[in-house]
Amino acid sequence: MQKTFSILTLGCKVNQYESEAMTELFEKKGYLNVDFETEVSDIYIVNTCTVTNLADRKSRQFIRHAKRENPDSTVVVVGCYSQTSPEEVADIEGVDIVIGTTERNEIVDLCEEFEKNKKQINIVRSLKTDHEFQNIKIEKETDMTRAYMKVQDGCNRFCTYCIIPYARGHIRSRSIEDCVIESHRLADAGYKEIILTGIHIGSYGMDLGEERLIDLIEAIAKVDGIKRIRLSSVEPNLITDDFMKRALATNKVCDHFHLSLQSGSNNILKEMNRRYSREEYIEKTNIIRKYMPNAGLTTDIIVGFPGESEEDFVDSYNLSKEVAFSRIHVFKYSKRSGTPAAEMKNQIDGNIKNKRSSILISLNDELMRSFANKNKDITQKVLFEERMQDGYFLGYTTNYIRCKVKSTLDLKNKIKDVKIVDTNDEIVTVELV
Repeated sequence: MQKTFSILTLGCKVNQYESEAMTELFEKKGYLNVDFETEVSDIYIVNTCTVTNLADRKSRQFIRHAKRENPDSTVVVVGCYSQTSPEEVADIEGVDIVIGTTERNEIVDLCEEFEKNKKQINIVRSLKTDHEFQNIKIEKETDMTRAYMKVQDGCNRFCTYCIIPYARGHIRSRSIEDCVIESHRLADAGYKEIILTGIHIGSYGMDLGEERLIDLIEAIAKVDGIKRIRLSSVEPNLITDDFMKRALATNKVCDHFHLSLQSGSNNILKEMNRRYSREEYIEKTNIIRKYMPNAGLTTDIIVGFPGESEEDFVDSYNLSKEVAFSRIHVFKYSKRSGTPAAEMKNQIDGNIKNKRSSILISLNDELMRSFANKNKDITQKVLFEERMQDGYFLGYTTNYIRCKVKSTLDLKNKIKDVKIVDTNDEIVTVELV
C-alpha cells in the first residue's frame, strides 16, 4: 500500500518554497501527498516559523494535532522553531524527528531510518560554521504561472525584535550559475515570472565576492522566456541610482518594491537597529519613482514596539501618507523570547497596539484605493494566473495591483494589456485593450 505524507507550512515564502522542495523529495520516492488537516497520514511534517512566541505556540498545536490524528504516524518538525529550540521541540510528546533549517534534503532518508529503528532523531546543529548555500530545489512542473526561486539564506542584520538570524545563520548565497540553470528550466516549463526570494535578498552575493543582487537579476533577465522578474522584500540600502538604472535596462524587473520600513520614527528605528533614518528611507523611495514613476511600493510596519510614543506612531502614519504606499502590512509588536526587544522597558499596552493597528489598516485601505485610481488611465500589463468559476481571470500588474477580467478566451499564463475600469473592490476590475 502506498505510504502517505503531508506537510503543514507556517510562516514566510522561503518556508513555502522549502516545503514544495521537500514535497518533491517524497513524491520522487513514491509517497502520496495528502492534506495535513483533513486526511490521515503516515508521515506528518510541520515546517515551523518562530518569528513570534505565538508562532511557536501554533507550531506546537499542529504537532500535537498530527499525533492525535494518527498515533502510529511519524511526526517530523523542521524549520526555524526547531532550529532555535531543538530540545524544547524534541520534548514535545509525539515528535519523532527534529530537523532545523539545514539537512532538509535528507528528510525522506531520516523518515525511513526512524521507521526501522523507532528511535527519536534530532540532527539540529549550530549554524555558526555554515558559509555555503545549501541547495534544496523545486524541479517538477506545475500549472502555476509565477515561480519562486530561493537565491539566498541567512541574515547578518540582527534587528532587536527579530530571531531569524539565530534560526537561519549567516548570509549564504546561491551561485549565479545555478540560478541561471534553474531559470532556463523554469522558462522551458512555461513560467513567465520569477520571484527572487530569500531571508535577506538585499545581501545577496556579499559572501561570494564582488557579485551582488543586480548582477543576478541581469543574468536571469537574459534567459529567453522569462518575461518578468519580481523581488521579494528588500531593504532601503539596496536602492541606488546605479541599481535602478541597471534594473530598468533589463526591461524585465517589475516596478514593484516591497521596501521594509517597520517604523517611520527615527527614535524607534534606532531602537530596532534598522540602520537607516526616515529621511534616508524617503530618499530611496524617491529614487525608485525617478526611474519607475508608477512603481507600487509595499511595506511592513510594526506598531507598539517598546517605547513607541504617540509622536513615534504619528511619524509612521505621516511617512506612510507622504510615500503613498500601495499596500501596508501592519503588525502589532509581539515579544519574541531571546531577542533584545523582549527585555526592553516600556512595553506597550495591548489596547494601544490595537488602536494604532486599526488606524494604519484604515490608512492602508485608503492608500490602496488611491493607488489603483492613479493607475486608471495607464495601460498595464497583467500576467493572468488563475481562472475562477464565474469566468473571471485573476492576475497582477507589474506594479502589483491585483485585478480581474471576464473573458471567454483562455487567458491563463498570458500577459495582456489592460486598463482599470473599477476600483471599488480590493481586486480591481480591468478590461482588455
